[in-house]
Amino acid sequence: MGFFNKRVPKETNEIENRALKEKIANAAISQLHPGDDYESLAYTKVEFGYLYNIESHGIEALFKVITDKGTFYFAVQGPKMLSLALTEELYKAYVDGFFAARKK
Repeated sequence: MGFFNKRVPKETNEIENRALKEKIANAAISQLHPGDDYESLAYTKVEFGYLYNIESHGIEALFKVITDKGTFYFAVQGPKMLSLALTEELYKAYVDGFFAARKK
């Protein structure tokens, strides 16, 4: 009986939450190494594929930081930030998969 009454955690799309995005972006940029990952941060861009707050889990995000030396991919899962080795194709597939799973 409990199987059919399983409660789905509440999810909030936080993509418009500028303060949260800045906090996450700054944490990711602080993991980059001057000289190796960027020369100047002047034109650095951060693009979020998704950014959700999931009840009983925390933040779930996938995003990329684009510097003058390359593109660096990151994920946030709950309290952890992970640096990822992805291609642009994989990044797009993960983002598409995340949203496809929410349409079911």
